[in-house]
Amino acid sequence: MTIIHMLDGNRLLLGLNGDLDLTTADALAQALDDLLNRYPQDEVALDLGEVNFIDSSGLGVILGRYRRLSRQGRRLSLVAVRPGVRVVLEIAGIPSLIPVAYSGLKSSVRDS
Repeated sequence: MTIIHMLDGNRLLLGLNGDLDLTTADALAQALDDLLNRYPQDEVALDLGEVNFIDSSGLGVILGRYRRLSRQGRRLSLVAVRPGVRVVLEIAGIPSLIPVAYSGLKSSVRDS
């Protein structure tokens, strides 16, 4: 799992690449927390356009960051979600908590 990041005004864009599962969850959570500590932007967008697989551990990483950001008065959104990942997010009820866009951002981290 790799992460690329970009600042866009008051939005932190985080592009994830790889599978979001048990083998990557702990390291990803720590890396995301480090970036969230370093960049206090109010809006955080996770670009999942290069994530092909997500399991319950990956959902836990996303929900953990959502809870953290919510407590801080910050917002999380998920963008560029692929169909296979979309199904898992929908079954888990994630779109009822976190805004999910199935297309990419106007200024995606991959475009820079």
